[in-house]
Amino acid sequence: MIRVVVADDHPIVRAGIVALLQDADDVQVVGQASDGETAVRLALAERPDVVLMDLRMPGIDGDQATARILAREPGVRVLILTTYESDDQILAAIEAGAAGYLLKAAPESDILAGLRATARGETALAPSAAAALVRRATTKGPTGPALSPREHEVLRLVAQGNSNPAIGRALFLSETTVKTHLGHVFEKLGVNDRTRAVTRAMELGLL
Repeated sequence: MIRVVVADDHPIVRAGIVALLQDADDVQVVGQASDGETAVRLALAERPDVVLMDLRMPGIDGDQATARILAREPGVRVLILTTYESDDQILAAIEAGAAGYLLKAAPESDILAGLRATARGETALAPSAAAALVRRATTKGPTGPALSPREHEVLRLVAQGNSNPAIGRALFLSETTVKTHLGHVFEKLGVNDRTRAVTRAMELGLL
């Protein structure tokens, strides 16, 4: 069961998100917040698997709330779900530690798939968010560490949202070998999870 806190300042929108999640057999909504401070408080109290976080809220915005949550509870995953898609907003949320960035206009099936991927420790990025990261990456030279061709292939598939078993099938590797390659990527990039690996690689021009 995926335990979720929903943070959105619009009551009708929040109710719609909660209703969508409650229809899923594998999701339990354990808290609702109408502002950033409440989102932080609920996340620290409930320690959910995922916080679905809007960006613009009273008090503190979603990126600030994300940073505060992860500073205290790094095991909580934050998935931004918002109507905003400017490069600055996307990058601020990712840099704050958000595990993914989806738009409310996305199909409900995509939102649920993104939530489940986030809960599994994978990356969930709307096309506009991925494009923003690519644009950021292309403004910087490829100054990062050298990845082997296989490590680069694995990381590219991670960036596309693939799970370890799916990567193994695509590259004809065992899941253990995929995990080994990812471990080497994490070490080279100085990160400890998949989302950070993708965003760091994009920043360095490696993807």
